[in-house]
Amino acid sequence: MQPMMLLVLVMACDLAAGPRRVQRLGRLTALHPHGLLGAMTVSHRITHITGGGSDGWDLFRKARRMIAQGRPVIELTIGEHDIRTDPRILDAMDAAARGGHTGYAAVPGIPDLRAEIAARVTVQSGIETTPEEVLVVPGGQAGLFMAHHATCDVGDGALYIDPYYATYPGTIRGAGAVALPVEARARDGFVPRAADIEAAIAGFDGRMRSLLLNTPNNPTGAVYGREALDEIAELCTRRDLWLISDEVYEGQVWEGEHISPRALPGMAERTLVVGSMSKGHAMTGSRVGWIVGPGEAIAALEDLATHMTYGIPGFIQDAALEALRMGVGFETEVAAPFRRRRDIAARLLAAQQVVHAVPMQGAMYAFLDIRATGLDGEGFADRLLKERGIAVMPGESFGRAAAGHVRVALTVDDARLEHALGELLALAAQLARKRGSEPTPRTA
Repeated sequence: MQPMMLLVLVMACDLAAGPRRVQRLGRLTALHPHGLLGAMTVSHRITHITGGGSDGWDLFRKARRMIAQGRPVIELTIGEHDIRTDPRILDAMDAAARGGHTGYAAVPGIPDLRAEIAARVTVQSGIETTPEEVLVVPGGQAGLFMAHHATCDVGDGALYIDPYYATYPGTIRGAGAVALPVEARARDGFVPRAADIEAAIAGFDGRMRSLLLNTPNNPTGAVYGREALDEIAELCTRRDLWLISDEVYEGQVWEGEHISPRALPGMAERTLVVGSMSKGHAMTGSRVGWIVGPGEAIAALEDLATHMTYGIPGFIQDAALEALRMGVGFETEVAAPFRRRRDIAARLLAAQQVVHAVPMQGAMYAFLDIRATGLDGEGFADRLLKERGIAVMPGESFGRAAAGHVRVALTVDDARLEHALGELLALAAQLARKRGSEPTPRTA
C-alpha cells in the first residue's frame, strides 16, 4: 500500500467531521494516489548538488564508453595507480576476514588503527596527536563530506580554492552550505592568496564558516609554501574560520615540503585534516581514510558516523593497519613511479614551447597550459581523444580558473606515458601552427 493511500485511510473516518476544504482534500488525494503534485520528487539538495551543470566527469565517461566498445584509448584521466594493492595488504585483509573480523566494527575505528594513524600524523606533521583525535572514515571523500557537515549549518558560507577537485562544490552543497570559490591564478602558480580569500568573505552576506585547502594540490600539483599558509592561518584565526585540510597527496611531494596547516601556531583547534590510504598506499578501492582534529569535534563526528556509515568493515581496517605498519619506505615505493614520470613529462615539455606546465611540485598529475593552441581545455581534450585516442581531463572540470589547461594523470607505464605525451604535444604544435601562434623553437 502506498504511503499516501495509507494517509487517506487514516483520515477517512474523520473527514465528515472536518471542515469542507479538508473533506475536499481527502477526496482529491484518494483520486490521485501519487499525490497532488504528480510523481514523487527527491530533495532540492540532491538534485542541485552539481549546481545545475556538469559534474566535470563527461570526458572521463566518454573515454570509458570508447574503451567498452573495444576502441584503443590511453586513459590519463583519474588518479588510479597502474599497480594494484600490495599482496601483503591483501593477505592481512583476507586473514582478518577469515579470522572472523566481519561483524560490526567500532564506529570511530578499531583502537589499533586509530593509534597507528595518530602516531603517523605526529611524526609527519610534528604536532602531538592522540587516538581520540582520529576518526576512521570510508575514504577521503567521505571525510570531506563529514567535515563540512561538522563545520557548517544550512546556509553558511564554505570557501574552496579554484582550481579544485571536481567533487568539492557538490560536497559543500550536499552539506547544505553555500559553496564559494576563491580563484587561484596561473601567474601565482595556482597558490591562493589571503587577500583573495578575504575578498570572498567580504562579498558574502551570510555567516562564513570554513575554508577548504588541498596541498599537494589536485589538479595543479602545487605545493603551498609556508608564507602562503601562514597568511591563510592568520586569516582563519582572525575570521574565526574552520580550516578543512585535504592532505591525501601528502606523500607525493617532488619539490619543497608538505606543511600541514594544523601544525601552524593556533591552528590545531580549528583544523580538520582529511587523510586517506588511497594515494599513498594504492588502496583506492578499499575506501579507508581518516579525519584528524580537536577531540571535541571528533567526538561529535563519531555521532555523525553512527548515523551515516556505522563504521567501516573491520577486515578493511586491519588491512589499513598492516599497510601503515609497512612504514614510510613503502609509501616512497608507491610514489616512486610518479616522481619518475613527472621527470619524463618535464623533459618532453622542455623540448618545445607550445605547451607549458604548472610547476609539477607534487601529486600524480601534470597540469598543462594549452592556450597557445587556440582551444579551451574541453575542446583540446575532445580533439585529443577523437584524433589520438588519448584521454585527459579538461581544466574546466576543475573550475573557471583552470580554463585553458588539461590535467594529465601519470598513471600508465613510462613508455605509454611518453608516447601519449608525445602525441599530445604533436597535436598542440599542429593546432598552434594553424593558428599562427607557434613560438620559435628553442635553440641549443
